[in-house]
Amino acid sequence: MNSAGFVTVSYIAATILFILALGGLSNQETARRGNWYGIIGMAIALLATILGVVTRHYTILIIALLIGGSIGLVLARRVRMTQMPELVAILHSLVGLAAVLVGFANFMDHSIGFTGVELTIHNIETYLGVLIGAVTFSGSIIAFGKLSGRIGGKPLTLPARHWLNLALLLGAIWFGREFVQQGAVGSGTVPLVIMTVIALVFGIHMVMAIGGADMPVVVSMLNSYSGWAASATGFMLSNDLLIVTGALVGSSGAILSYIMCRAMNRKFLAVIAGGFGTGGGTAAAGGEIEGEIVAIQPEETAELLANAKEVMIVPGYGMAVAQAQHTVYEITKVLREKGVNVRFGIHPVAGRMPGHMNVLLAEAKVPYDIVFEMDEVNEDFPDIDVSVVIGANDIVNPDAQEKPDSPIAGMPVLEVWKGGTTIVLKRSMATGYAGVENPLFYKENTRMLFGDAKDSLDAVLKTL
Repeated sequence: MNSAGFVTVSYIAATILFILALGGLSNQETARRGNWYGIIGMAIALLATILGVVTRHYTILIIALLIGGSIGLVLARRVRMTQMPELVAILHSLVGLAAVLVGFANFMDHSIGFTGVELTIHNIETYLGVLIGAVTFSGSIIAFGKLSGRIGGKPLTLPARHWLNLALLLGAIWFGREFVQQGAVGSGTVPLVIMTVIALVFGIHMVMAIGGADMPVVVSMLNSYSGWAASATGFMLSNDLLIVTGALVGSSGAILSYIMCRAMNRKFLAVIAGGFGTGGGTAAAGGEIEGEIVAIQPEETAELLANAKEVMIVPGYGMAVAQAQHTVYEITKVLREKGVNVRFGIHPVAGRMPGHMNVLLAEAKVPYDIVFEMDEVNEDFPDIDVSVVIGANDIVNPDAQEKPDSPIAGMPVLEVWKGGTTIVLKRSMATGYAGVENPLFYKENTRMLFGDAKDSLDAVLKTL
């Protein structure tokens, strides 16, 4: 088989494996297999490219692969599960940066002998690749800052911010026209550089304007952008596999963003427009909500759980921060041995990124068959004896259904207050990431277990 045939067959095999990987990742039971499909597919793609496409500078390539691979291994070993959202965001930024650098390198490569319509199409591909890549790069860095706490979650709502976005968009279109026209005569550096600056500013402003409540959508949105940036890079380099892979990532990220928006009763354009959610972390003002806080101790919590028949556990970001998922599973095992039916209810936007809670529970070896999505268990809460909310806030807020003027009005939530007793584990009475107060804490059938979630649950486990 000649080199071109070897590359083509390898790319087809890699594409099939990437599609199988996406299919596998859609279900917890097949997620591990899906990961392996993706790993094998990427290995085949790399080997085919190195052996069949690259013709020189192997030393530089191998050094770059060793450096990048080493950094990736170190990060994978050191990163905590609570840091996964910001890790994903910063990796998206690298994809965007790669697209920008490839675009500029491609533009400066005068050995490409395109003329006429082919040159125009090539220039459009280069321009779009740099544009999408720059937006992805700067937007992902801001998302990393927000998710890691380096930048506050409160949205930056500048006066006339929508007009600013429109001006930036029109500027990008105008300079795109200038770039294509000047590119026909071998120039175009100035409009390309100006557009890159505009795209970087747009990415920063777009994510800065998005509040903490919408960050899960932002993560999946940037995932989509990174895919389209990779696809544009594939067009620049005439690499079919990069085009297809980028399209798979871009489209799946867009679909995931739509699912996240639907789970929050938000419109995608409203998320992009920004302004929803604050930095959170401020204490809720008890005087504004009727009822009073009733605290509970770990020993009382253990007694309620041991005497229950139906228990629903609702994990949130607080569980991730406390690294309490393993203790949660130990409690689950003890209760199940006592004949208690324990289930987990997962909200689509629990945590800081899509699937965050599912990953944590899988890490703790929680059986897949007792982990349910919100839609599967919401109708069961009237029959639940005890609901245990671990560090979740906005996803169990009754105001979403009971207060039409609430910022989260209409957002589907887990209706834990409809059960017998709700036990909420929190460090304090601070608001959630959306910065919205929660009347659940003041309801008659709610008990607050204050303190670090892992310490509290360890005490519950010891009592059980």
